[in-house]
Amino acid sequence: MTEPALWLATETCGLGSYRADLVETYWKWEQDPAVMVGYGRQAPESLEARAEGMQQQLRGSNTRFTVYDLAGDEPVPVGVTTLLPDDSVRTAEFVVMLAREARGRGLGAEATRLTLDYAFHVANLRMVWLKVLAPNVAGIKAYERAGFRHAGTLREAGYWLGQVCDEVLMDALAQDFSGTSVVRALLGRS
Repeated sequence: MTEPALWLATETCGLGSYRADLVETYWKWEQDPAVMVGYGRQAPESLEARAEGMQQQLRGSNTRFTVYDLAGDEPVPVGVTTLLPDDSVRTAEFVVMLAREARGRGLGAEATRLTLDYAFHVANLRMVWLKVLAPNVAGIKAYERAGFRHAGTLREAGYWLGQVCDEVLMDALAQDFSGTSVVRALLGRS
């Protein structure tokens, strides 16, 4: 694996480029039943189909980052964050996926916060939103820690472990982004 170029980082988490050489790693994470349940997906995908999709993603207009765990001696890829922009209104949908071994350690919230920092201070978005299945309480708490707020509910819009469930809509506004900004710190501004 090549050494990652980290674009934004804290002491424990970094965001780097979305990499074609990691397609098999991304694919393995996506086949994790917990990820499939969280996304509301019912069917696994072949590695061949994923590799084909990767080529389209690399050419697309969405912003994708590989998430790195920086706790050890070397950066270790542990997830992906994605911004799906609507340029006409300067907003984007947010999606995150973490490897099983990265969950429960705060990396999801940290990667989400770094992605919001990029969204508001580099991409100049005014709002980022997401959908999360209501039973995913850990995910909702991580999104709240990163700066998202509840915006509404889509009733009976998803499935969780074979049962119909609501989807929670959450959003984050640029004007509400508070605390430390890695982007602003890189520019020597607080």
